[in-house]
Amino acid sequence: MTPIEELLTRGELTVRGRIAEASNAVLLCTVAHEGRSAECVYKPVKGERPLWDFPDGNLARRERAAYLVSEATGWGLVPTTVLRDGPYGEGMVQHWIDAGEAPEAELLALVEGEEAGEGWKPVAFAEVGEGRTALLVHADDPRLRRLAVLDAVINNGDRKGGHLLPAPDGRLYGIDHGVTFHSQDKLRTLLWGWAGEPLTDEARTVLTSLEAQLAADAPLATRLAELITEAELAAVRGRVALLLSSGTHPKPSGQWPSIPWPPV
Repeated sequence: MTPIEELLTRGELTVRGRIAEASNAVLLCTVAHEGRSAECVYKPVKGERPLWDFPDGNLARRERAAYLVSEATGWGLVPTTVLRDGPYGEGMVQHWIDAGEAPEAELLALVEGEEAGEGWKPVAFAEVGEGRTALLVHADDPRLRRLAVLDAVINNGDRKGGHLLPAPDGRLYGIDHGVTFHSQDKLRTLLWGWAGEPLTDEARTVLTSLEAQLAADAPLATRLAELITEAELAAVRGRVALLLSSGTHPKPSGQWPSIPWPPV
């Protein structure tokens, strides 16, 4: 257990407020233990809004599972996330990343015309009012590209712009992973710019390692089996195998809306 995991798991949680715009209960807290403290987010299971396509009461477990897979890649794209009891019962507790106001602004843009421009990847055209459209683009950023691979593995159904947090130290984090790991294709994301393009050598190396870590009785597979269903774990293995066999970033399936709403 890392020092921050120990702090988040064993520390005393003090609720400071609620993040009002969140669809589920999201509480901003301070956690303290043996002279150390940090800010964190606490999402109690009791505050989860029921979804028609996900079982009730297990979004927090999926957030923990996303963190475990992120750590297994070595990319560290998800803030440290634990499951524990809190003031309102069991929930997910995640290290708070302070990215300032509108952190996605440097990663997403709307541009005039039909070309993304140098350093950007096109996603889709969007209505911007008064009958006008603009091209939604995201940065051609290796950090985003790694996150696109992670999202494909965990089958992220809600990769919005506001879920991208560039930290002051240059690292990029993704948050809000409750709607993940479904056994059916649910991938909805703003990071389609590499769709159909070859995976990087780095991504292929990471996916090969991840495939081994997902083998039956491997530590990662054992930990994930406590958080998601057997069918969902099998689907994770299948997605990793498909990425490796195709060698390319996935394309929208056409059977499910490919971009989340609202996109930011």
